[in-house]
Amino acid sequence: MSAAGLILAAGLSSRFGADKLAADFRGRPVLQHVLDAAADAGLQPVVIVLAGARTSLDWRGARPVINPEPRRGLSSSLAVGLDALAEEAAGKRVLVLLGDQPLVAVEVIGRLVALPVEPARPVVVPRYADGRPGNPVLLEPAAWPIARMLTGDAGMSQLFEARPNLVRYLDVVGANPDIDTPADLAALEP
Repeated sequence: MSAAGLILAAGLSSRFGADKLAADFRGRPVLQHVLDAAADAGLQPVVIVLAGARTSLDWRGARPVINPEPRRGLSSSLAVGLDALAEEAAGKRVLVLLGDQPLVAVEVIGRLVALPVEPARPVVVPRYADGRPGNPVLLEPAAWPIARMLTGDAGMSQLFEARPNLVRYLDVVGANPDIDTPADLAALEP
């Protein structure tokens, strides 16, 4: 099955102290790793939600859109991105990725997208080796309106807690950590 991609990359990097998405990780900007994973996994179309213009990235076919109010949190970027995808990806699944997770695995993306549609549980969440749910999150078309109603900066986790009956989990190996601080970035280096 195919899916669209939605990369949320409009965070303000307040805990990092600089633009974390432009920080070098293994020779490329953090955000480039996520763009590459989305493209390599065959997500199409891909929209990336930003807080402002960016340069020196290979967009790999992703279409940048700007969140005019990034201070409203992750949920505002989710709504902006879903609106941007509405016409070209209507009726498609969308995989929501976070721009500050450079270790997102193409294999995990592929496994999520390959799952059959289950209308009663339209949100699919990977559960990593530590047993905790994480990202990226697959939204079936029935989940788009629910995702658009989220508020604040908690992202999809508020959906998992408030509407657990809509969520199904896929156990995967490895981890997909966020980079929030310079120490987080340093911890990922070999």
